[in-house]
Amino acid sequence: MFSPTCQPVIAKFKKALVCSLLLFGGTAAAQEIPTVVKDSLQTVPSADIVKPKESRWYENISLRGYVQIRYNRLLETNPSLKSDHDRSIGDNGGFIIRRARLVFSGNVHERVYIYIQPDLASTPTGSAAVQFAQIRDAYFDLSLDSKREYRIRVGQSKIPFGFENMQSSQNRLALDRHDALNSAVPNERDLGVIFYWAPEKIRKRFSEVTNRTLKGSGDYGVFGLGIYNGQIANKNESNNNLHAVARLAYPIAFKNGQIIEPGIQAYTGVYNVGLDQLTITSVKGGNFDDRRVAASFVLYPKPFGFQAEYNVGKSPQFNPETKTIEVKSLKGGYAQAMYNLKVKNHLLIPFVKAQYYEGGKKGELDARFTDMNELEFGVEWQPIPAFELTTQYTISDRKTSDGRSLDNQQKGNFLRLQAQFNY
Repeated sequence: MFSPTCQPVIAKFKKALVCSLLLFGGTAAAQEIPTVVKDSLQTVPSADIVKPKESRWYENISLRGYVQIRYNRLLETNPSLKSDHDRSIGDNGGFIIRRARLVFSGNVHERVYIYIQPDLASTPTGSAAVQFAQIRDAYFDLSLDSKREYRIRVGQSKIPFGFENMQSSQNRLALDRHDALNSAVPNERDLGVIFYWAPEKIRKRFSEVTNRTLKGSGDYGVFGLGIYNGQIANKNESNNNLHAVARLAYPIAFKNGQIIEPGIQAYTGVYNVGLDQLTITSVKGGNFDDRRVAASFVLYPKPFGFQAEYNVGKSPQFNPETKTIEVKSLKGGYAQAMYNLKVKNHLLIPFVKAQYYEGGKKGELDARFTDMNELEFGVEWQPIPAFELTTQYTISDRKTSDGRSLDNQQKGNFLRLQAQFNY
């Protein structure tokens, strides 16, 4: 009776007719519709039915990040005082883009989560040029169950050793990580495979404390066990021995709202001090035993907070007496107190941190021996979520020994500023 091209229009008209009769005339009026119309309503072409849009994996990927810009030389008393954490400290230092991170992350499948983080402000050791792009993280989590309580992480990621090591620099209060545990895993990352387990409710708790107020370290499971190269991030394995790491940590929530997180961790392996780390030919590199154990304790700031970590172990270390690299004992840790203070819509977090370390730094030249004591105090100001300003005063006493400088002791104080914007 009607041409095929008219059928969709007629079908929509019939639907509208039925709805109008139901609205104004009730069920009885609708029943007066001719049978031929009723029959045609039951055969509406499937093209008129709106199908839900299928989700594409790339639509689940989020993008976020942060940038940190620093100046370290206000009220400086000794320009010869240097730090391997921030190479803009001391003589010839100026403004620096400390980090410029982009994070691509999301669930590309109900069982697969990806995380890729490049840093656009990396500077290779010894390079005069700055701000190279370099991969920091590139891994995926494969969930073994529907609740995602059991996961296998494959790729380059943070090694679960220490609380502050795994805490993002975006959340950390003090401008640099402490030497004692960070010297165990410089750059905090390596390439390997790690198994993580945590009950669903504890994973939610880890998520709750990982924010700009409580300064959590993220979800690295209640238990973690893994193997990794052991030669530091963005370096190839250089011997036939993989490192092994294990960690146990549990956030405990009390009825008054306070949360504490005790933890213990350990790793073991063989580290290779390569030719690129040696200052002079008389210093010999090679393979050295590398193992540590550490304890951590965190009281999340609600409003008062406290962190403390300590580790002992054996690692390659330059010996100034023999002018060789040997496996020697190490020890050190830190303690930090903080307080959350809200002033209208502004968040102020004053903090004080004391640290010391005595031992080798396997990732530095000649596995440089370091004996350091440092006191830092400052305040982080967050007027809006997208912007933070940290002011920190540092009192430092550092003694180092390597093949070029057998006894380099420097003491000094300086004021540091860091502006950070989050997106």
